[in-house]
Amino acid sequence: MNHSKPFGPLRALLGALLGALCLQAAYAQTPAPARGAPGAAPAAAPAQISRDAQRAYETTRDKLVQIRTLLRNSNTQASVGSGFFVSANGLIITNFHVASQLALEPERYRGVYVPVDGKEAEVELLAFDVRNDLALLRVKAPATGMPQLAFRGADRPLARGERIYSLGNPLDIGFAVTEGTYNGLVQRSFYPRIFFGGALNPGMSGGPALDDAGQVVGVNVSKRLDGDLLSFLIPAEFAQALLAKSATAQPITKPAHAEVARQLGEHQALLTQRFTAAPLTAQKHGGYSVPVPDDALARCWGRGREPDFKAFDLERTDCQIDSHVFAGDFNTGYIRLRYEAYNAPKLGPLRFSAMYSQSFANEYFATRGSRKATPAECSERFIETGGMPMRAVVCMSAYRKLPGLYDVSVLTMSVNQSTRGVQGRMDAQGVSFENGLKLVSHYLAGFKWEAAK
Repeated sequence: MNHSKPFGPLRALLGALLGALCLQAAYAQTPAPARGAPGAAPAAAPAQISRDAQRAYETTRDKLVQIRTLLRNSNTQASVGSGFFVSANGLIITNFHVASQLALEPERYRGVYVPVDGKEAEVELLAFDVRNDLALLRVKAPATGMPQLAFRGADRPLARGERIYSLGNPLDIGFAVTEGTYNGLVQRSFYPRIFFGGALNPGMSGGPALDDAGQVVGVNVSKRLDGDLLSFLIPAEFAQALLAKSATAQPITKPAHAEVARQLGEHQALLTQRFTAAPLTAQKHGGYSVPVPDDALARCWGRGREPDFKAFDLERTDCQIDSHVFAGDFNTGYIRLRYEAYNAPKLGPLRFSAMYSQSFANEYFATRGSRKATPAECSERFIETGGMPMRAVVCMSAYRKLPGLYDVSVLTMSVNQSTRGVQGRMDAQGVSFENGLKLVSHYLAGFKWEAAK
């Protein structure tokens, strides 16, 4: 890809940012519904149900529902999830990713709930919490005195190893209960998430997780696909907050992209603040120092010398902040950083330059638009930072339906050594224009050169 041809209205602003970085060097030396949302995976074989799990199901079955999204024109099922009653007047908690079509395309989709007895009835969307993947629904024609689940009080925190019972309708094959354990909160999760040692499967999203007393301690949300019994719950306190704030809200009848964008704006502001406030760790590669996020904020994985490359040494690092937010039909709101460090004294300067430049040119940017975002607009400069010259490309693309949000990428490479160098890339998804530039500046300022000792 030819990165040297900037275009579009972002050219001047992106160029100005990279130009400003040249001056910096003088004083400056980061489970889902069954339609296939996050966490979907084939159902695991059901475990033997204990008497406690059986009691949890029997006492909860009349408060448990399946949530279905239907196409209005054909009345066919588009997605399924789970939910549960939280008030006598028919309020239901579920996941935002279960009800997102009702928020973003209400003219095309409608929602229904199906209790254990199979009698389908319509629901309406009242409110949602994008950051915590929660939604509040209401039965359109509720009966009086409907059954409801109670939340466990904040004065009774869960103890590690405590039994939890997760309920839902996996894969639309029937209501079920899964028994597991509380294992604390997930480490490095951007928002609090409960580590549930039990099985969740597609269709259980939005269902309740109960303690031994039958009180709600969490809401089913996702699972890891690369392990067994690694599932996650949203702490009940966030569902309680949404209920308290929105119990008297009016139904959402028009596309709510502006509200989704507003909530994502709050998320990206917090993400930017945490990333720029946390000190970047200096990762050493010979005389180079590349910026790596603090271990409490991001997971970083490294690979040492690659055996496939005989003529040179190549080391890779990949870091990601676990801050993904479901925004309708895609995830956004996260930062990823990648590095490659090259050392090739056997190649010679010309061969190294050709290989090194080709690696830089192979990096992909979305130069073609999509339903999600506009084509990337890029600017390239040679900058001076951390005591060395670097080549840098900054690209931005705007979200089409979520105003004020952008995907931002910066690709950079050192150009101060003839047979050695580092390349880095940062991708920030779903950030404001100003915060995108702030993240790029913070990231590039973290590269440094010190003569190898």
